[in-house]
Amino acid sequence: MSNNFEISTTISDAISSVNYSPSASTTLLVSSWDQTLRLIDTHAGTSGRELVQIDSSAPILDACFAGQDGTKAVAGGLDQGVKYFDLSRSTQTATLSTHSSAVKSVAYNDDLSTIISGSWDRSLHLHDARTSSQTSSHTLPHKIFSLSTITNKLVVAMASRSIHIYDLRAMAEPLQRRESSLKFMTRTVRCMPNGEGYASSSIEGRVAVEFFDPSKESQSRKYAFKCHRQPEGDVDVVYPVNALAFHPTYGTFASGGGDGVVALWDGVAKRRLKQYPGYPASIAAMGFSNNGKYLAVASCNGFEDGKETVPSPENKLFVREMGENEAKPKNMG
Repeated sequence: MSNNFEISTTISDAISSVNYSPSASTTLLVSSWDQTLRLIDTHAGTSGRELVQIDSSAPILDACFAGQDGTKAVAGGLDQGVKYFDLSRSTQTATLSTHSSAVKSVAYNDDLSTIISGSWDRSLHLHDARTSSQTSSHTLPHKIFSLSTITNKLVVAMASRSIHIYDLRAMAEPLQRRESSLKFMTRTVRCMPNGEGYASSSIEGRVAVEFFDPSKESQSRKYAFKCHRQPEGDVDVVYPVNALAFHPTYGTFASGGGDGVVALWDGVAKRRLKQYPGYPASIAAMGFSNNGKYLAVASCNGFEDGKETVPSPENKLFVREMGENEAKPKNMG
């Protein structure tokens, strides 16, 4: 059986990202519009405990761990800087680079020790995590919304439904330029753990599953599906799909929508495995732990409803403890 519990926090504005540590299955990195980066032990006591809080100068739009030991992190936000943090010392140690607009997404590639940042200024910055220095900058055709990386690949989702796929070892030109399979603005993109492709989601209640291999056979496997729609009277109300997270072991994935619902999908069998309704507000961010046992879910009154500020009671962090076979595809027995 799965168990869902709320984490007690003092976060005072919308949560922008949640990422479990690569080295500790109960240590969670949380960034927020309240200008903080926090490290939380989700299983300390009955409702978790904040281990570290680092204040920033502006709202943070994304953050991630930078390294396998869980002591370093990178974050970016409205102050346009790509910030590098030593969590063991609760301090920012460097600004790796500065964009000319907000940093919307950051990612870390462990194979190449590379930190990637993407901005609304249409630029990608690459940095060497070992030397805390910027190594290159690349101007793209559109505003960057979301980044994800696996092996040597980088997927960049942009405005105008544009997607670029890069080889991080040769950034001069994209490996592939694609138009999104989704007809509306991309919300997020996440690479499959097996390195074969990625999933993306849109503001119009859809998710697409795509594959890197450009062969006709492989491309025939791509598909998109509707989700996060709620019937009201005679019509379906369509919600944005704000968050995606792949299970690290099974390759199944969770989607989180503006309807306050989390759904678990088997992308190979093209079927929904589970649905978890009843979160108090829009799902803003999600992440599985390194062992796949826990799914962190941030539920916030999203900006879809036009609210300028997010009241604290509607800004919540939950952890779902996954049952042993809950995220396992049916064909794995």
